[in-house]
Amino acid sequence: MTALDSAGAWVLGRTLRALGEQGAEVKVDGMRDDFRALLDKTKIIDLDVALAEAPPTAIIAILHRAGESVVSSLSVGRELLGFFGLSIVTLGQVLVGRVRLRWISLLRQIEAVGFDALPIVGLLCFLVGIVLAYMGALQLQRFGAAILTVNLVGVSVLREIGVLLTAIIVAGRSGSAFTAQIGTMKVNQEVDAMETLGLSPIDVLVVPRLVALLIALPLLVFFGDMMGLVGGAVISVLYLDLSFGQFMVQLKDAVDFWDFGTGMLKAPVFAYVIALVSCHQGLQVSGSAESVGTRTTASVVQSIFLVIVLDAIFAIFFAEIGI
Repeated sequence: MTALDSAGAWVLGRTLRALGEQGAEVKVDGMRDDFRALLDKTKIIDLDVALAEAPPTAIIAILHRAGESVVSSLSVGRELLGFFGLSIVTLGQVLVGRVRLRWISLLRQIEAVGFDALPIVGLLCFLVGIVLAYMGALQLQRFGAAILTVNLVGVSVLREIGVLLTAIIVAGRSGSAFTAQIGTMKVNQEVDAMETLGLSPIDVLVVPRLVALLIALPLLVFFGDMMGLVGGAVISVLYLDLSFGQFMVQLKDAVDFWDFGTGMLKAPVFAYVIALVSCHQGLQVSGSAESVGTRTTASVVQSIFLVIVLDAIFAIFFAEIGI
C-alpha cells in the first residue's frame, strides 16, 4: 500500500469489521505505521459500554461529601442573606406606605399561627414545666434544698425553655405550613400568574406571614412561659408540699425583670428567622409534589437549627454583658 487517506481508511476499517463479524480471521501485515495509526482511528467505540473508573478511596469519598455539604450550606446561606435583605427593604416600604399591607391576610395568618397554636404550646410548656420541676426536686431534695426547685423552674422557663420550646413548635407547625402553602402555589403556577398580573409574591405572600409571626410569637412565648410556671407550681404544691402563695413568694425572689425580658427579646428574632426560612424555601419549590415535601423538610430543619444557634449566641451575649 503506497497511499491511504481518511476515506480509504474508513472503507478499509468497515470491510475489516464486516469480515470479522462474519467469523473470518482478519490479519493486516506489512502496513506502514502512519497508515496503521490512521486505520486505528476508524475503530468505532461502543458508547453503551461504561468506562471503568477506579473507585475513590474512603478518605476521598468522605472529603468529597464534606466539600459538597460545605458548598451547599454556603449557597443556602448566601440565598438566605439575599432574601433577608429583600425582606428588610420590603418591610421598609410597608412602613413608609409604598407597599400596601393586606390586613385581611395578616389577620388570617395571626389567627393561624397564633390563636390556633395556643393549645399545643400551652400543653407542651405545661408538661415540660412539670418534668423540669419534678426532676429538679428529685436532685435538690438530696441536699435539703427542695425549695430551690422554684428558682430552677422560674429561671430556666423564663430565660430559655419557654421561648426555645415555643419557637421549635412554631417552626414545626407554622413554618412548615408556610413552606407547603407557598410551594403548592408554585406547583399550581399561582405565583407565576400573580407575577403576570404585576403583583409581587413578596408583598402578597411573604410580608403578611412575616408580620403575623412577629406579632404572634412573642404572645405565644408569654403564654408558654406562664404555662411552664403553672406546671412547676403544680409539682411544687403536690410533691414539695408548698402552697401556691409560697411558690409565688419564692418565684418573686428568684427571678427578676431580665429573666423574663431576655426570653421576650429573643422571640421577635426567632420569629423573623422562622418566617424568613420557611417563605424562602416555599418560593424555591420546583414544579413537582416531591419538591414540596423536600423543601418543607428543609424549612423545618433549617429553622430549628438557626433558632438553636441564635439561642446559644444570645446566651453567651447576655452572660458577657451581665444580664
